[in-house]
Amino acid sequence: MPLTTAPDTIPTSVCASILELLLPHHRTTDRAAAPAEAFPHQLRQIAGFVRDDAPVVFTLPGFPCKSPNPAKVLGHLPDQGERLSLGFLHALCTDIERIYPPGARIVICSDGHVFGDLIHVPDHHIDAYSDELRTLITVSGLDRLSVFDLRDVLGDLPHATKRTHIHDRYAPTVDALRTEARVNDHTLSLYRGITRFLVEDTADFTGTRSALQRECRKRAYGVIQRSRAWGALIADHHPRSVRLSIHPQPIGAAKFGIRLLDAPDAWTTPWHSAALRRADGTWTLLPRARAARLGSLTHRDGRPSHFEQS
Repeated sequence: MPLTTAPDTIPTSVCASILELLLPHHRTTDRAAAPAEAFPHQLRQIAGFVRDDAPVVFTLPGFPCKSPNPAKVLGHLPDQGERLSLGFLHALCTDIERIYPPGARIVICSDGHVFGDLIHVPDHHIDAYSDELRTLITVSGLDRLSVFDLRDVLGDLPHATKRTHIHDRYAPTVDALRTEARVNDHTLSLYRGITRFLVEDTADFTGTRSALQRECRKRAYGVIQRSRAWGALIADHHPRSVRLSIHPQPIGAAKFGIRLLDAPDAWTTPWHSAALRRADGTWTLLPRARAARLGSLTHRDGRPSHFEQS
């Protein structure tokens, strides 16, 4: 039923109620929880949809591809970690629909091709991962979710050409990012977190550890450049959407960090880990090597899926 109460009164309470459904899953390094009122940017964005009695659209950059390090993941295709995460996102949309009948949609902005050359994952693995995401969404009936990637923007151009296109049009300079990292704690934390992931994801480096770290620090700035470029492109194609992030975000930031599954590290994602079902039935994400020490490998549809504790 359309909202007929005065637009200046209804959106405030409805928007806060919608945002409160996200707050338990806020991915942040801030220690204290915050009320909905501490997120004015998101409340304003949600209000635009509520006033139009339209589904709230969230965009979530992520689900790029699996880590190339076999000690962290089970393979190059989505597995139980992605299945659980997609189910969580869809359930969040249905929860919103219970309090706001137009509901919500989440556009998963799969960004593997944006970074493929920097994270050393072949483009055909990225295509296979993204295609399987779409298949999982369809066969699981997750109709509040959709996938958006560079193929939706630049079609069948060569992947390197697509990367060059968005880099040249949208990316900040490395010098600008270095300056920003010196004065902005969040940018510095992001840079360090990405550097750590790049070091961990490198499985075949033949040089010294210090040489690997230097090389990954350089690549980390490239990843941030492409991330900013991808974010700007998403904003062009989905200008009204509420921007979610898989990276930790400060309270009140323009992007809302969201935790997909339980994990011991605020940076852990399904594509950098394997899912472990604990003996009590709960799930967590861990590096494959650690999960293998805690549980037995389970297959699904002929492929490794997750680990289970007995």
